[in-house]
Amino acid sequence: MYQEAIEDVTKRMGAGMAKFICKEVETIDDYDEYCHYAAGLVGLGLSKIFIISELEILTPDWKHISNSTGLFLQKTNIIKDYLEDINEIPKSRMFWPREIWGKYVDKLEDFKNEETSTKAVQCLNEMVTNALIHVEDCMKSLASLRDPAIFQSCAIPQIVAIGTLALCYNNVQVFRGVVRVRRGLIAKVIDRTKTMDDVYGVFYDFSCMLQTKVDKNDANAMKTFNRLETIKKVCRENGVLEKRKSYVNNESQTKAIFIVMFVLLLGILVMYLKANQCK
Repeated sequence: MYQEAIEDVTKRMGAGMAKFICKEVETIDDYDEYCHYAAGLVGLGLSKIFIISELEILTPDWKHISNSTGLFLQKTNIIKDYLEDINEIPKSRMFWPREIWGKYVDKLEDFKNEETSTKAVQCLNEMVTNALIHVEDCMKSLASLRDPAIFQSCAIPQIVAIGTLALCYNNVQVFRGVVRVRRGLIAKVIDRTKTMDDVYGVFYDFSCMLQTKVDKNDANAMKTFNRLETIKKVCRENGVLEKRKSYVNNESQTKAIFIVMFVLLLGILVMYLKANQCK
């Protein structure tokens, strides 16, 4: 049964990916279709395996939310890997849909140029906003899981994904180098993600973090803001947020404390050196 599920998904994935060897991602529908073949089918396949194992049960909309979860993860990877994909040799890999990037430049590779930085960030923000469509489905999918091991293995990649989007949003560094969630924070996610309340909490934290970066002058600012407010509302209504510590905020607090300590130590060192000079 497991082998049949894996074989079915692998065949469909291979056929779908082959379709895009010669076909460019032109529209948002193309984008969603490519992400379905690349990751949506993985979500569907995993759901089938969980069901076959009898560790999980079907929900009426399991196919939709499983596919949507895969799209969320794949879109996050496509966004953060812009520079790596565009610099691929011998030929660039271009998965950003022309329907979005074509509003800003004539060629997708133009975003690498410093003179297009403003347009690059505007396009990036629209790409992130598009990916946020899937967050509600991700949380719904996780909320339906019963087995603790399955829950954690599915929750961690999704939490890292929303964290990555929060870092990428409005960040020109996506077009200059590597943007990723720090290993220390990922370790905290792994250690602290045990229940659905934990998931609601961290999705809420990262949504707040992303929301602080929204530029009111951005063309998609209202759409981004509304999607983040919807995510936060779901988290508030379903999670116990007030009884937990925000480790996203703790990261900032830790940095602030480190800076203060460094300045104090530097001051002590300067005073010590001056005292020795006087002698």
